[in-house]
Amino acid sequence: MPKKPDILKVTATARSRLFQVEEIELRFSNGAERTYERLANRGRGAVMIAAIDADENVLLIKEYAVGLEDYLLTLPKGLIDPGEDALQAANRELKEEAGFGANQLQTIKEMTSAPNYMGHKITTVLAQDLFPCRLEGDEPEEMEVVRWPLSQLNELFAREDFSEARAIAALYMVRDQLNKT
Repeated sequence: MPKKPDILKVTATARSRLFQVEEIELRFSNGAERTYERLANRGRGAVMIAAIDADENVLLIKEYAVGLEDYLLTLPKGLIDPGEDALQAANRELKEEAGFGANQLQTIKEMTSAPNYMGHKITTVLAQDLFPCRLEGDEPEEMEVVRWPLSQLNELFAREDFSEARAIAALYMVRDQLNKT
């Protein structure tokens, strides 16, 4: 395995409430030096929840995605709050966004998105044995909950309004996990 580059300097070039852009000066083991930019991880991570009801439907939410300026179907998700672990955060977010809690929670995988440019990680959680429970969240509007049959995931993947890569990856992993049990 190659030796990790030496970090020569880290400079914050921009900062917002959620994000920090950093310039990273690196020296590689062969002596080459390069400057990269990254969206730094300022938080505690996030969770994405694949909640499966008793009828083998996955609970999706319709959420406004400001990056695409449109409403999309996706899985409930959110940041891990101070003092929470991933499973506690998943149950809280599920209650806030979909109006359900879960008696069974299982970590499936911690994933990254564009790790060459971002330090963010999200933990996929399988939630089962659901019960109605709503918590007030920080969403500006109530989210529509859509139940989608697990047996029809391929049709979901084909929809234009279901395009978030990490949600697609999460559902493939969850389907594989459920097929094993």
